[in-house]
Amino acid sequence: MNTKYIDLIDQTYHFPQDEFELQGDHLTFHEIDLMDLVKEYGAPLKFTYLPKISDNIKRAKRWFTRAIKKHEYKGTYNYSYCTKSSHFKHVLNEALKNNIHIETSSAFDINIVQNLKAEGKIDNETFVICNGFKRDTYIDNIAKLINGGHENCIPIIDNYEELDLLSDAIEKDFKIGIRIASEEEPKFEFYTSRLGIGYKNIVPFYESQVKNNEKVELKMLHFFINTGIRDNAYYWNELSKCLKVYTRLKKICPSLDSLNIGGGFPIKNSLAFEYDYPYMVDEIVNQINLACQEEGVDVPHIFTEFGSFTVGESGGAIYEVLYQKQQNDREKWNMINSSFITTLPDTWAINKRFIMLAVNRWNDEYERVLLGGLTCDSDDYYNSEQHVNAIYLPKFRKDKPLYIGFFNTGAYQETIGGFGGLQHCLIPSPKHILIDRDKEGNVKTEIFSEQQTSEQLLSILGYDK
Repeated sequence: MNTKYIDLIDQTYHFPQDEFELQGDHLTFHEIDLMDLVKEYGAPLKFTYLPKISDNIKRAKRWFTRAIKKHEYKGTYNYSYCTKSSHFKHVLNEALKNNIHIETSSAFDINIVQNLKAEGKIDNETFVICNGFKRDTYIDNIAKLINGGHENCIPIIDNYEELDLLSDAIEKDFKIGIRIASEEEPKFEFYTSRLGIGYKNIVPFYESQVKNNEKVELKMLHFFINTGIRDNAYYWNELSKCLKVYTRLKKICPSLDSLNIGGGFPIKNSLAFEYDYPYMVDEIVNQINLACQEEGVDVPHIFTEFGSFTVGESGGAIYEVLYQKQQNDREKWNMINSSFITTLPDTWAINKRFIMLAVNRWNDEYERVLLGGLTCDSDDYYNSEQHVNAIYLPKFRKDKPLYIGFFNTGAYQETIGGFGGLQHCLIPSPKHILIDRDKEGNVKTEIFSEQQTSEQLLSILGYDK
């Protein structure tokens, strides 16, 4: 009878997979023995595997290059990184090794851009695409960047007042984009995105505020839907509407030459994950090409703003199961030595699914469990609502410590969780390490941040004053 954890995984999924293999009864992630990390750094532990960032950027570039060649597409492809997914310097440093551009969301993003420029990581040829609702500080920072010579900074107009605010602050001619306010899926409680300008209002806005403004040059139309890039009728319908706006606008605005299709590539959230990236890229390029041919206009340069796709699959978290609570005849609670609310807040806030696997004891018998965090909050748990299936792990034994890993957690979790600040119930942020490889392919690790101390938390709370 197949009762071991390895049997369960093997009969449920295709295993091993590209990033997951076994070494004895230990799980490896990109050929890194995770128990070696636990032995050296302890648990709970957060980690970022930097090479995965470059790997995903290169994959996307290959898909677009092939599609452009196949369809004899006359425009270029430009990969931008959506910084709000993870603002950390080690993430930007790795991503910028791959000749990419940057998309910003708020005022302080521009300070990061200025820092990167000062260090020579980007230059005036790098596109800086400024999204989001813009007021005082954001407007001022964009103006400083453009006034300083960064002509490839393109603020994306989000509402009717922003163009005047930018014109007052910017001393020279500048480029802009306009964001389309896409229509949301029927299941949403609102019909139209709060971001951007409605489909029917784009051309009138151009004619009334942009066309005769000698200081402004419209270069980009920006399109993004909240559900991301999916092979369904909703996505293709919204893309079609976007292309109608683009071709109509292009006919009256010769300077318009770029279409930003935003981000939204999904990342792997289960060992059973399937998504045909090459097909989606091929069909997007094909649809843009056909729409422009039908209307007799030049095709646009294509921009994307991949955030989670860039950085999500680089991150992971390892916890130790401290104790098992048998609460009734059916429910066994494995208590981890951290908190889901604080370290993986998307599991609590939006039932986000991550890959969860045992790190050790794969040759032991398994059992069905629920996972609970350390806070005294009833919502601090992870179960089948967040996970793709019911949760099975090697049986809890006091004499054999069990470690579990959550993978592809690299996007948003640190910023939403308030990295370096207060945590719910004062549960400390875990130690965070960076994993890289040298030119010979050897693994090297370094500590990015130590686990928070009580002194740090008490200082934030004002107890040292």
